[in-house]
Amino acid sequence: MGNLTRTGAPRLIAAAAAAIVFVAGASALAPALCQAAPPAPNAPPKAPAKEPVKVFSAGACERFVAAAAARFKKEHGRAVVIEEGTVGQLVERISEGEQFDVALLTPAGVQRVPEGFLAGAPMELARVGIGVVVRQNAPRPDIATLDAFEQTLRQARSIAYVDPAAGGTSGIYFSHLLERLGLAEEVRPKAVLVPGGAVAQRVASGQAEIGIQMMSELTGVKGVTLIGPLPAPIQTYTVYSGVLSASPSDAEAARELLDLLASAAVDDLLKGAGLERPPAAR
Repeated sequence: MGNLTRTGAPRLIAAAAAAIVFVAGASALAPALCQAAPPAPNAPPKAPAKEPVKVFSAGACERFVAAAAARFKKEHGRAVVIEEGTVGQLVERISEGEQFDVALLTPAGVQRVPEGFLAGAPMELARVGIGVVVRQNAPRPDIATLDAFEQTLRQARSIAYVDPAAGGTSGIYFSHLLERLGLAEEVRPKAVLVPGGAVAQRVASGQAEIGIQMMSELTGVKGVTLIGPLPAPIQTYTVYSGVLSASPSDAEAARELLDLLASAAVDDLLKGAGLERPPAAR
């Protein structure tokens, strides 16, 4: 028994020492192993989101541009931001250097933009006439002839149209028409001048009995009934052209959007918005 105790102790001590050496060696090696492991690859950085294409649109074309913009986003994956206003307001913003990519203006509006703000030649996109609306369920006035239309203006208690001072094309034309017809003084006291394009909304709310504006801005508005266009002898058609900015955020995207607006692929959207192609663009 005594011999076993004396000979076994050294063996136990040796085994313990070996274990200590192994653990110490493993501990010393662990940092090296960790350092040697290659770092996990980083996920590729996401590409920055592209800025939306910015469109300045005359009010008469806003519904058409909005519908085409939805199709453009679906086909190109690019959002479009539309800022609507009268031609006069948009010309002023462009002339002050405000950033945009595409603008829809009248030919006269294009001519008023100072040199250096637009690129390339304008493209005729749409034309529209002027129409008459009344509140939904109100009696329908007679506007079939010039005489009937004049009588309707005389009998109306209030007439809403775009304030000519705001630069709205339909308001400027209608104010000149009243002068030609000799009705300016008679209509002035009952005029409801609208600074923007919301003529139909004034009629729908009861602020005006009838409204006179571009037919595309009267189409599809809740609470009103579109009676029809002005009589042929006094009807006028306004053409709207698309133009490119000389300093676009993305020249290629701006050109693609303008090409879409001019293409037959969106003629259904144009018609649905109360517009038609100018004869020269057909």
